[in-house]
Amino acid sequence: QAQLEESGGGFVQPGGSLTLSCTAPETVIDFYAVGWFRQAPGKEREEVSCISSSEEGTYYSDSAKGRFTIYKDNARNTVYLRMNSLKPEDTGIYYCASRVNCATAPEYWGQGTQVSVSS
Repeated sequence: QAQLEESGGGFVQPGGSLTLSCTAPETVIDFYAVGWFRQAPGKEREEVSCISSSEEGTYYSDSAKGRFTIYKDNARNTVYLRMNSLKPEDTGIYYCASRVNCATAPEYWGQGTQVSVSS
């Protein structure tokens, strides 16, 4: 069973930036897509971004486009989500998950990292 671990969450003021990290086994990073999801208080989990194993394909939700960037470092077995111009509505628990590709359902999840955006 794949084990994914998120880190990098925290508290930031509106307009600030955070970079989340998702560390996973080498086989996951090399051969599977990894997506970032978030769950805001009282809301359903939603997909934010996804990157294919080859890095040729990336996906961003409408709310993430232009502000978030997903990228990976195979040498570090890590997928990152750089978040700029953060808004209070970006607050939530952010999870990473592995999947066959960005069009398939997530299979293995991390435990999540909290992001709080507030003045």
